[in-house]
Amino acid sequence: MLASLAGIHRGWAWVVILGNAAAGLWALGAARWASLRTAALWWFTGAIQVATFVQVVMGVAMVAGKDVPDLHFHMLYGFSTLVAIGIIYSYRQQLRHRIYLLYGFGGLFIMGLGIRALEVGPR
Repeated sequence: MLASLAGIHRGWAWVVILGNAAAGLWALGAARWASLRTAALWWFTGAIQVATFVQVVMGVAMVAGKDVPDLHFHMLYGFSTLVAIGIIYSYRQQLRHRIYLLYGFGGLFIMGLGIRALEVGPR
């Protein structure tokens, strides 16, 4: 079970990384071109942020009750993605006039956290 969960976790990391990259670039494009400002952008962004939560939950399920000192930075970056999503979401009202830039750069930041978590994770 754990071996298969580890494989899913590793593969799902790419869904999270590439999905946040796509959502971020789409939102940045929407900041520039009004034709990209569709409801699908927000549905996609929401879905990929839920996928990020799923990724973290899978990681927690794998290490629950185990002492894994070599994964501390991996876990830090993983949990930082959740904090970043929370911060982005909490600023949506204050930055309503820059909402596309907020979610654009936010998506790319989350992508970067995912890449970093992948780099410091187990081999």
